[in-house]
Amino acid sequence: MQQEPFDLTEAFLQIGAIRHGETDLSTVLSRIAEVAKQAIPGTDEVSVTLVRGAEAYTAAYTGDLALKLDEWQYEQGRGPCLDAATTGTIMVVTDMEIEGRWPEWAARAHDAGAASSLSIGLPIQEALVGALNIYGTARGAFDDATAVAQQFAGYAAIALANAHLYESTATLAEQMRAAMESRAVIEQAKGIIMGDRRCSADDAFAILAKVSQDSNRKLREVAEALVDRAVNGPGR
Repeated sequence: MQQEPFDLTEAFLQIGAIRHGETDLSTVLSRIAEVAKQAIPGTDEVSVTLVRGAEAYTAAYTGDLALKLDEWQYEQGRGPCLDAATTGTIMVVTDMEIEGRWPEWAARAHDAGAASSLSIGLPIQEALVGALNIYGTARGAFDDATAVAQQFAGYAAIALANAHLYESTATLAEQMRAAMESRAVIEQAKGIIMGDRRCSADDAFAILAKVSQDSNRKLREVAEALVDRAVNGPGR
């Protein structure tokens, strides 16, 4: 059931209150969809489409109707949410019964209970784009709400881009940390081999690499096992 809209400033405050360090991108997307449903007049269901390359998927949605309407577009390879995402523009369907740009999709949407829709492109970064999809059960539900929806989408795009950047940065930081830990344990293992065999660092690395290949284990795992035996003794 559609909720009473509230002041757009309240919507901005709710999105701005999201702490990216305490949540993931999926949660941010879900929150954007939920707030949009409350904030934009005429809205019954909301979804967020993300497109990376040729792959499109619904990353967040407030109800099954929105998910179905999105997925029918992905099946056909065309529709307002896809066009909005790829072009970065606004796609408005005032009446599903007479919609001529995507007639097959519009007919299915009408049969499912949707009478109108509004999709707004969300530029996130070069490799990732999206769309905020707003669905209504009344004809012309967004005739007077397009400007409000566009303003909301602009703010949501910033929040989404920040969340994506934070997640990407956090992932990169974790990858760097893991790489540094891996390098450190490999250097320790090389030092143990050099001390035992009186060989060079290059020779020690070659020995580690051969054991890794012969045992079909990662180089880091071989190094960790060697360091563990050196510290705790065999059989520990």
